[in-house]
Amino acid sequence: MVIVWSLLELLFGGDFSTLSHLWQTVIPEYVRHSLLLMAGVTVGVIVLGVSTAWLTTSCRFPGQRFLSWALLLPLAMPAYITAYTYTGMLDYGGPVQQSLREWFGWSYGDYWFPQIRSLGGAIAVLSLVLFPYVYLITRATFIQQSATTLEAGRSLGLTPWQCFLRIALPLARPAIVTGTTLALMETLADYGTVQYFGVTTFTTGIFRTWYGLGDLYGALQLAGLLLLAVITLILIERWSRRQARYDQRNPRPATPFELRGGKAWLASVVCWLPLIFGFILPAMQLASWSIERWQVWTDPTFWNLTWNSFSLAMVAALLVVLVALWLAYGRRQLPNRWIRTSVAFAGLGYAIPGLVIAVGLLVLLTAADHVIIDISKAWFDWNPGLLLSGTLFALLFAYAVRFLSVALQTLQAGLAEIRPSMDEAARIHGYKPLQVLRMIHLPLLRPSVLTALILVGVDVLKELPATLVLRPFDFNTLAVRAYEMAGDERLADAGPPALMMVMVGLIPVILLSRAMLKSQQNALKEQDFVPVTA
Repeated sequence: MVIVWSLLELLFGGDFSTLSHLWQTVIPEYVRHSLLLMAGVTVGVIVLGVSTAWLTTSCRFPGQRFLSWALLLPLAMPAYITAYTYTGMLDYGGPVQQSLREWFGWSYGDYWFPQIRSLGGAIAVLSLVLFPYVYLITRATFIQQSATTLEAGRSLGLTPWQCFLRIALPLARPAIVTGTTLALMETLADYGTVQYFGVTTFTTGIFRTWYGLGDLYGALQLAGLLLLAVITLILIERWSRRQARYDQRNPRPATPFELRGGKAWLASVVCWLPLIFGFILPAMQLASWSIERWQVWTDPTFWNLTWNSFSLAMVAALLVVLVALWLAYGRRQLPNRWIRTSVAFAGLGYAIPGLVIAVGLLVLLTAADHVIIDISKAWFDWNPGLLLSGTLFALLFAYAVRFLSVALQTLQAGLAEIRPSMDEAARIHGYKPLQVLRMIHLPLLRPSVLTALILVGVDVLKELPATLVLRPFDFNTLAVRAYEMAGDERLADAGPPALMMVMVGLIPVILLSRAMLKSQQNALKEQDFVPVTA
């Protein structure tokens, strides 16, 4: 409903005066910066994700086993948190420039240093945080590629590098496009990074239109334009793999190349650099700030914020998983076209920026509140106030729309592993569908349910735009506090709440890493491992 409302407001909103004014003044800048940001992030995530995926899958070198799962760690670092840490390190008053001035005796104006608060800085930060999307999906594809194809290329005289360029890379193109599309959707949805770096994109424009011009419907029309861009990305991703076909047999995995000497150390350095700059350095900076502000950890206000964040995340995760379980089980029981289409449509929210969902939802709930107030005044001569907008109900609703897909896909994957014959046997013995769910499916789905709860909870904990827009008055979370402290240039004070979010964000990353290692180990068990020297 939120998605449809945003598009209807864009197409038939009536008053387009604000949108017309923005189109003549700032929208071309929004479009230009958004396109440049997407182009830069596309290059960044493909270079980092594909190179590390190929090296950790097809080569053996020092640290390869550790790096194969550690390269997912940047996923635990929200982009806006990474932006704060690099600003603290690389700004004029940061330790890097201070050290340069002390070493060489420079003063202000004596040297040039790249500006971190710029479009280039935003591209670098988003690339370092989002490349694991490409790495994860592409690496899974490389693992599944048949050794027969690559060995045929070697028999024709191709070097390992030529095999990668001419065989492995074209075969992995659909996976690369899928991972890049996910990264670009996150880029379009980002608000904290681009706002802090002063890069004007559609997300910052929506906030400016709303808070600067006071025009909620103008902001909704801008949100509709951003939504069209996201839908275009989804259609491009679907079109790119329209002719993709997958071999369902279990091919023999390719034998990894054993790298020696300089090649081995070069591969190790190539894989370590994204990990160092995408996770290790920002985490060390957050830890340094947290130690510097150690008294925050004893402040009751900080723990009140932590409780707000965790309790909100737990309630939202429970609500979203319950709805996802109902939808997934309903699709299993009634797999007709209408049910399948409805469930698929319900899962589109994750592809929609949180800011678009928040603005569209606020307009809908505000209209509903006014209807309730008018009816209450007419019937009971009583004004109940705002019951929907500006309350935790609105925030939980937005989280449910945004993150339902995460839980839905996890539970559907778990249900797919339960044979339909078990349902049929239970029904023969007189069990009703709900009894089958409670007595058979839920015990078997316990790992999937737990995984869905963790993934949704962590996503809710890190969500910034929707929380900023819809949170009740005087209700803060860790994400909002870190954003407020960074906005006031109190970067060290943003360290403890940011570090807490990162520590919790490690949980799903560890789960993904374990699943990925298990998948590769199962593939290698099917062959005799004989290293090939390159």
